[in-house]
Amino acid sequence: MTERIEDRLKRMIVERLFMSLSPDELDEEKSLLDEYGVDSVSLLELVVGIEEEFRIAVGDDDFDVDNFETVAKLANFVRLRLAGD
Repeated sequence: MTERIEDRLKRMIVERLFMSLSPDELDEEKSLLDEYGVDSVSLLELVVGIEEEFRIAVGDDDFDVDNFETVAKLANFVRLRLAGD
């Protein structure tokens, strides 16, 4: 079975940001910035993680905070990039 993009993202976020919760505890709809304390430095770490995990390039034009607001929005962004958008 293929792992959902959301689950891969949650695991990557928790590991890269050294969060003290499990990936399952990360709510896909809650703000990573407001609820989980992700800051601008952490966002850059997430960009690197997304590029490595999904083998996609995240350009300066893609770096819109709205794309990184929630796990669900990140998953949508990754799906669009994987589809070639």
